[in-house]
Amino acid sequence: MEFRRYRETGDTTVRDGLIERALPLAHQVARRYHRSGEPFDDLLQVARLGLCKAVERFDPERGVAFSTYAVPTMVGEIKRHFRDTGWAIHVPRSLQERVLKVEQASKSLSSRLGRAPTVPELAAATELDVEETLEALEASSAYETRSLDAPAPADDQDGRSYAETIGGEDGAYELVDDRGAVAQAMRTLPLRERRILHMRFMQDMTQSEIAERIGVSQMQISRLLRRSLNKLREEAG
Repeated sequence: MEFRRYRETGDTTVRDGLIERALPLAHQVARRYHRSGEPFDDLLQVARLGLCKAVERFDPERGVAFSTYAVPTMVGEIKRHFRDTGWAIHVPRSLQERVLKVEQASKSLSSRLGRAPTVPELAAATELDVEETLEALEASSAYETRSLDAPAPADDQDGRSYAETIGGEDGAYELVDDRGAVAQAMRTLPLRERRILHMRFMQDMTQSEIAERIGVSQMQISRLLRRSLNKLREEAG
């Protein structure tokens, strides 16, 4: 009767009374979509906006309950809010809605089962296949990002930021090709020269120590090293 009266008279007092009486319904819908990182007050505000639109558009002559019309209207506003402002990076609309669907099913199943639901259980509850469910679960991580300057987890005793925990470029990667080329070039050297290079650069022996080990002069070792290194450069180059 109040809705008919509002449609006939346009009395804003009647409209405001209808909105006020339905505010608990908006609270219920907002609570259903409450999620980590999204302030509940913001969701409630969006749900109330949808409620106002529902009150303005509802036609009591259609023979359906106001809640039947108002709930989808409020849900649509909340989903639009998530799509437009809630995601830290761009995610397709269809995937966003799938994420919300899976999260709602997860909360419902967790409450009923007393444990976290499995992926097949989520897939069955949402009528999605396992791959779509896994994609939705992974996409949910795009909802919120964290600054690289933020402190790392509490178990990091050094008090570093996330940026400081990211691995750097390993300079040794640049040597992989060089080592491969040198290893191949080494095979072209006589055995004695390979032994001399090994003692000098792997065992860190001095030229005098090598000379004593080989049984030649230090001057000969110096010449052999120069010749061997020059040949390696030519072969490896």
